[in-house]
Amino acid sequence: MTAQTSIAPGGTAKSAANTNINRPHDLTAVLLIIATAGLCLGLWSQQIDNHAASGVIWSVATLPVLLSLFVQIVQSLRRGDVGLDIVAALSMSAALLFGENLAANVVAIMYAGGQFLESFADRRAGREMTALLARVPRTAIRQSSHGLEEVSLERLIPGDHVVVRSGEVVPVDGHVQSDAVLDYASLTGEALPVKCADGALVLSGAGNVGQTFMMTALRTADESTYSGIVRLVERARLSKAPMTRLADRYAIVFLACTVALAGAAWAFTSDPIRGLSVLVVATPCPLILAVPVAIVAGLSRAARAGVLVKGGAILEMMATIRTIVLDKTGTLTGGTPKLVLVNVASPSLSEDEALRLAASLDQASTHPIAKALVGEAKHRHLDLASPTHVVETPGEGLRGKVEGKTIAIGGIDYVAKHARKNRKLLASVSASAGTVLAALAVSGKVVALFGLADKPREGIPALLDSLREAGIRRIILASGDRQAVAEEIARDLPFDLVRGDLDPNAKVAIVHAEGKQTPVMMVGDGINDAPALAAANVGVAMGATGAAASSETADVVIVQDRLDALLPAIRIARRSRNIALESVTIGLGLSGIGMLVAAFGYLTPVRGAIVQEVIDVLVILNALRVLR
Repeated sequence: MTAQTSIAPGGTAKSAANTNINRPHDLTAVLLIIATAGLCLGLWSQQIDNHAASGVIWSVATLPVLLSLFVQIVQSLRRGDVGLDIVAALSMSAALLFGENLAANVVAIMYAGGQFLESFADRRAGREMTALLARVPRTAIRQSSHGLEEVSLERLIPGDHVVVRSGEVVPVDGHVQSDAVLDYASLTGEALPVKCADGALVLSGAGNVGQTFMMTALRTADESTYSGIVRLVERARLSKAPMTRLADRYAIVFLACTVALAGAAWAFTSDPIRGLSVLVVATPCPLILAVPVAIVAGLSRAARAGVLVKGGAILEMMATIRTIVLDKTGTLTGGTPKLVLVNVASPSLSEDEALRLAASLDQASTHPIAKALVGEAKHRHLDLASPTHVVETPGEGLRGKVEGKTIAIGGIDYVAKHARKNRKLLASVSASAGTVLAALAVSGKVVALFGLADKPREGIPALLDSLREAGIRRIILASGDRQAVAEEIARDLPFDLVRGDLDPNAKVAIVHAEGKQTPVMMVGDGINDAPALAAANVGVAMGATGAAASSETADVVIVQDRLDALLPAIRIARRSRNIALESVTIGLGLSGIGMLVAAFGYLTPVRGAIVQEVIDVLVILNALRVLR
C-alpha cells in the first residue's frame, strides 16, 4: 500500500494511508498462524483416532487462506494481471472438493508462508514524505501597520513585507530589501552560500545563514518554489511505471502447462484425483517462496553493507539498472568546501602559519568556509590560538585579534576594506571554476589568499570504473550548479554526459529521457533531487548528510556518507536476482518431473504435497546462499 499525499495551501500535506501501511503484513501473519495451527490440531486428532474431526479442522484452517486468495485474484483480474495465485487456488479448491483436506491444508501453509515473506520484504516500500513537509515553514513574520505579527503561510499575499530571521527557511518566493546570505544547497546543489544584493530574487526553501533581512513576497506560499517541488515529487511518483515482480513473468506459461497436464491426466484416466495430484505438486512454491527468500536475504545483505532498500521489487529492479544519473553536490562531491589553494605574499610566511592564523580567527564563525579552514588546520595538527575582539559581518568575513595581531579573514572585497590590497598577490592567483577565494590580512596588509572548492570524493574514478565493470553502460552527471563548475568537477572522470544549471524539472526530464532506453538509477541528496529520485526506476539517496526529503522519496538510502557503497549494493541485487532465477529453474524443473509422475498415478495428493515440500526446502536453502 502506498501513502498518497495531497498538498494543501501553504505547502502542507494530508496523508491518505497513515497507519494502514502494515495491515497486509499483519493479515498474512494471521493466515499463516491459522493454517499452521490447523495442521497441528488435525494431526493431533489423527493421533487420537478422530479422523472426522481432523478433516474438518484441516478444511476450516484452509478456508481463510482460500478466501483471502480469491479476493486477491479478483483484484488482480480487475487490473488485468494473471498471477500464480490461480494455481494455488485451484489446488486448494480441488483438494477440498474431493475430500483431500490434509493436502489442501499443506498447500494453504505453503501459500500463506510465501505471502508472509513477500509482504515482509515490501512493507517498508510505502513511506510518506514527513521530513520534507516538516521543513516547510508553517508561519512567517509579517510587518504590518500594527508592527510585526506571526501569521500562517496561507495569509501571505504578494506585496507583503516578511522578516526572515537568521537560521530560518525563506517561507515564500520574493525580493530581498537588503543584503542577505542564503544557503541554496538543498534546492539547487550550490555547495557554498550565496550573497543576494538588495532587490535580488530569493526562493522559498533556502536557508538564511546570514543576518536577519526583510523581503517582499512575490508569490503566495502555494505558488512558491518549495511547494512546487513537493507537488512535483508526487507527480513523478504517480507517473513512475509499476515494477513487475520476477515471479509473475512465469505465471501465464506455468498456469497453462499445469491446467493442461492436470486436465489431460483426469481426461485420459477418468480419475479426478490424478488431476488433483498434478495441481498439488504444481503449486508454484518455488516461485512463491524462493524468490521472496532470495530477495529478503538480499535486503539483509544490503543493509549490512549500509544500504537500505525499501522493498523486494526495488532490489529486483536494481539488478537490471544500466544507466546511473549522479547529482554533484553532496553525492559526487562531499557537499562541503575543501582547501585547494594557498598563496602567501612572501617566503617569510609559510602556508601553515597563514592557515593557522586564519583558522584561529575563524573558530568564532559558523560560515562553511570558516569551518573548512578550521577543519583543514586541525587535519594538519596546527595549534590554534583563541581569538579576541571578534566582529563578524555575516556572509562577508570577520576581524579580530589573534596573539595580539589584528587579523581579518573573508572575501577579497571585505578584507580590502580593512587592509591594504596586495595587487601582486591577487594577480598571481588564477582560480578555476567553482573555486571561492578568501583573503587573509595581518596588521592591515593582505598576506595570503585561500582557494576553496567542493571536490569529488576520494576514490570516485575507481568507483566509476568499477560500476562500468559491473555492467553500467552509461553514467551521467546532473547538477544544479553552473555548467562550468560541473565540467570542472567532471574533468578527468569517465562521464558520458555532464549537465549543469539544472532545476528539479530539468533533472526529471533527464531521468525520463534516459529511461526510454534502459532502466535508470538516480543518486542524489538534496531537496532539488527528490522529484528525480521519485521519477527514476530506482532512486538512491545519500541519507547520512542529505536532505530528509530525498531519503523519504528515494527507493534506496545509503546510510553512511560513502558513495562507494553503491557498488556492493548493485552487486548484491544482481546476485540475489541470479540466485532467485536459479532457484526458480531448479524448483520448476523438479515440480515438472513431479507433475508427470503424479499424472501417471504414482503420487497421491498428500504425497504430492510432501514432495512439493521437499522441493520447497531445496529451493529455499539455495535461495539462502544470498546471505553468504
